[in-house]
Amino acid sequence: MRITHSLNSVLERWLPEQRLFLKSDQSTRFVRLSPMTQLVGLGGTAVVFGWAIIASSILAMDAVSAHGSRDEARRSQEAFEARLADLSAERDSRAAEAAAAQNRYAVAMQEVSAMQSRLLESDASRREIETGLGIVQANLASATKDRDAAKAEVAASGQPPVARTAELQAALDILSTELKKSASDRSQAVKEAEDARRTAQAVTLERDQIVARNDEVLSQLEDAVTISVKPLDDMFRNVGMNPEKVLSTIRSGYSGEGGPLNPISYSSSGDAAIGEDEAKAKEILITLDKINSYRIAVEKMPLAMPLNSAFRYTSPFGRRWGRAHEGIDMAGPVGTPVYATADGTVTWAGWQSGYGNLIKIEHELGTETRYGHLSKIKVKVGQKISRGSLIGAMGNTGRSTGSHLHYEVRVNGSAVNPMTFIKAAQNVF
Repeated sequence: MRITHSLNSVLERWLPEQRLFLKSDQSTRFVRLSPMTQLVGLGGTAVVFGWAIIASSILAMDAVSAHGSRDEARRSQEAFEARLADLSAERDSRAAEAAAAQNRYAVAMQEVSAMQSRLLESDASRREIETGLGIVQANLASATKDRDAAKAEVAASGQPPVARTAELQAALDILSTELKKSASDRSQAVKEAEDARRTAQAVTLERDQIVARNDEVLSQLEDAVTISVKPLDDMFRNVGMNPEKVLSTIRSGYSGEGGPLNPISYSSSGDAAIGEDEAKAKEILITLDKINSYRIAVEKMPLAMPLNSAFRYTSPFGRRWGRAHEGIDMAGPVGTPVYATADGTVTWAGWQSGYGNLIKIEHELGTETRYGHLSKIKVKVGQKISRGSLIGAMGNTGRSTGSHLHYEVRVNGSAVNPMTFIKAAQNVF
């Protein structure tokens, strides 16, 4: 009491005692406001005013941060779609280049095979001419021998046999004509053989250039597809999924084929380079198929954002207050639209303890997403959902301290950090 009186005495200089009169029809009353009471009232007013300023600042900063997060999410989504389009265009371009190079090489090898056939025919013709020339030379030698014998016979008898001489002269004329013709044919064959050799050399040089260009194109394709597939491998490993198992699942679901089949054709040239190029081209096509399978898998994974409106991250994945928090919390106004992050089927749409109003969506590749504390549920169990479909609205149901979305991602039944999927998509796309 003495302390209160002392404080009132000290404060009376700045806060003199005030009286508040309350008048009615029958009486008049007053309330005494001591300096201490006035100080408490002013202090309370100042505290309330300061709290209002601080709260307004926090809300303003949250709004700015949420707007930035929304813009970043939109940019990430646009970059994601653009990168998918670039990968698809690059895959088609590389496949077209590989097909064109293979066609050019096949045409060149057909020309080389035709030239080799002409060379073989030329060699056979040359051998035939040489054989004929040998026969003519043998006949000429025989005729010359007969002529010499006839001359010796004439010289011995002293009288020229007219009939024999005319016969020998006719034979000599025939042999001379045949000899000239054989010499001309031989010269022509030699010329054709030289032309064939030069043509074969030119075709061989062109073939080597085509093979070198083909190797260069295939090497560029190998580098391009290798660079494109590595980030995808890393992305699946980062989210705890086995890339080979993912590819096997996709291929088993997209394995249809059919149509008339043509007989297999084999090359008879025996060129080892063709086998190497074909093997390299097959490896490139396998890698391109791997990229295409990854693209299908990415479309089925929960890589999108569940919110397109402004929000604020309020709780991360992991231990919280000594208990496991198996998702992330994103706070925003009640009624904020919530969207599916991947194609799937609704397996739960209702109340569940702790989650409040909850939606579970089962996706392919063993993934599942959960959306908790909703104010509204706009889907039904068994309903097929596409990525970006509106499924509910943010709320404050279940074990919750305020309006927010609890978002979970599970792989093969185990909860994983949803931010791993979000960041993995941003790093690749």
